[in-house]
Amino acid sequence: MRFYKKKHRYYCGVDLHTRRMYVCIVNHEGETLVHRNIPAKAADFLKIIESYREDLAVAAECMFTWYWLADVCVESDIEFVLGHALYMKAIHGAKTKNDRIDSEKIAALLRGGYLPIAYVYPARMRSTRDLLRRRTFLVRKRAEILGHIQNTNSQCNLPEFGKKLAYKANREQLNVAERFTDAAVRRNVEVDLTLLDHYDPLITQLELDLARSAKVHNAQMFFLLRSIPGVGKILALVIMYEIYDIGRFDAVGKFISYARLVKCRKTSDGKPAGKGGSKMGNVHLKWAFSEAVPLFMRENQDAKKFVARMEKKFGKGKAMSILAARLGRAVYWMLKRKEAFDVDLFFARKTRSSTKTR
Repeated sequence: MRFYKKKHRYYCGVDLHTRRMYVCIVNHEGETLVHRNIPAKAADFLKIIESYREDLAVAAECMFTWYWLADVCVESDIEFVLGHALYMKAIHGAKTKNDRIDSEKIAALLRGGYLPIAYVYPARMRSTRDLLRRRTFLVRKRAEILGHIQNTNSQCNLPEFGKKLAYKANREQLNVAERFTDAAVRRNVEVDLTLLDHYDPLITQLELDLARSAKVHNAQMFFLLRSIPGVGKILALVIMYEIYDIGRFDAVGKFISYARLVKCRKTSDGKPAGKGGSKMGNVHLKWAFSEAVPLFMRENQDAKKFVARMEKKFGKGKAMSILAARLGRAVYWMLKRKEAFDVDLFFARKTRSSTKTR
């Protein structure tokens, strides 16, 4: 957990909503100068903070409408701080809660140096990252449709399709009228097949556009990630856009923790104090590295041997998690050093010093 520690003359806490925003401005001594509910519009916000812009920090809780407020602050050369919603216990754990109280607490946490901060993803690649996440949503919906067709086939106790319906050519060979005699069931499957025909070209074009954008935003990073065996276009895109800049992690441990590749430890008086925190971090990076592990094993015999060795000690699930964490560490140092993936270095068959002398 990181806190915002910089000192300013004025501090502004914003309880932001879709149409309204409650603004609380305090000075460095803690005196409340402004406490008002205003429309969630850039002009209204800039007007209310006009007298305090000289040395002002603005903070808002991380929720889906923070983009425009962050951009307005950046364009106006105002310090913007994004509060980590999960860590802001002083707000969510209160007995009494409303917009006025929340905005005042955000300002107080900011002033006192106890506002837990989240990363303010820059606008340059933010919309493309959101588009990539939308592509993931569409792919999962497509998978649900394929699963529904299979379930319908099983409900009717019919023979297996024999070929994968994920491919359009196989779907075209499927005789729906002959296989499904019930009119309602047949119509149900026809609807699914029609949806698949719409999803396929949409997703394909989306992936092409995303790959082009990646080469414009950071081609070097994209191709460095592609150098990892088994990491294809989509996994490289997800890792690239979810990280944005590896420099924001000052240690490898912080990166793999952010990617949910290590478990959190909780202790009290030197003793274990329960489990928790497994949902903290970036779920998209966790998915990408989890998907990369079996693909990496398929492309590399040493990875299979490593997992088999770990499996004897910890079990299969833990062994795969260990390999995912090692891949996370490798990605961190690859991007830090701007070096392509080295299999020999990954499995410690050589050291970096021997690599430099060559």
